[in-house]
Amino acid sequence: MDETATKSWLRTRVEKALIKGLTNTYSKVQVDPERFLIQLRTAYRLPISSYHGTYSLEIEELDSVADNVVRGGMKLAAAEGAGFGLGGLITLLPDLGILSAITMRTIQKLSLIYGFQFNTDDEIAELWIAAASAAGVDISRELIEKEFVNKFVPRVIQRIAASASADVVERWAGRMIPIASSVLGAGLNYWFVRAWGQRAKAHFRQRHMLLRNQAGEATLKPLAQGVLPA
Repeated sequence: MDETATKSWLRTRVEKALIKGLTNTYSKVQVDPERFLIQLRTAYRLPISSYHGTYSLEIEELDSVADNVVRGGMKLAAAEGAGFGLGGLITLLPDLGILSAITMRTIQKLSLIYGFQFNTDDEIAELWIAAASAAGVDISRELIEKEFVNKFVPRVIQRIAASASADVVERWAGRMIPIASSVLGAGLNYWFVRAWGQRAKAHFRQRHMLLRNQAGEATLKPLAQGVLPA
């Protein structure tokens, strides 16, 4: 089997592994918002009683927590990649399933840090739009379908997997070398979560600032007209 055929074969399997991993994360491995809120208050000392309270904090404070969460995901992914990397290419597909869970949980935490929960269908759709953005996938033309979340999310997962699989195959090709696979697995997983985490952070931060600015304008407009708030 030549190199092109090998990569095509591997990409198909990587894509299927990513779809399975992301689907499992969507249905089973989710961050508990209530528990994470406690963690934000205790571990990160954010003075909030609900996620709405994030809008009263300095944006730099939220950015600092977000950066810590991304770094935590990167370290966890690197440790996982080093362990699975010992098996070389054989353990690549199981590794991707766990890596998908680590990455999506990181994205879910970033969503919560910037005040966006995922309780409703619309919020779940927005979360996966952010995941697609992190993967470099533009799905803006599909926004009208957000209300059909049970159909929308699987389509987004397929597009994320299709896009990411090509990049994964190129970067993970070195894992065919058993001796170097552990180091490569750690480094590549670290890079994967870092890249997706930074793009997801930028997505949520932009949305957060937009809503914060809109709220500020709504408050300032009556004052500019000489109307005092009730």
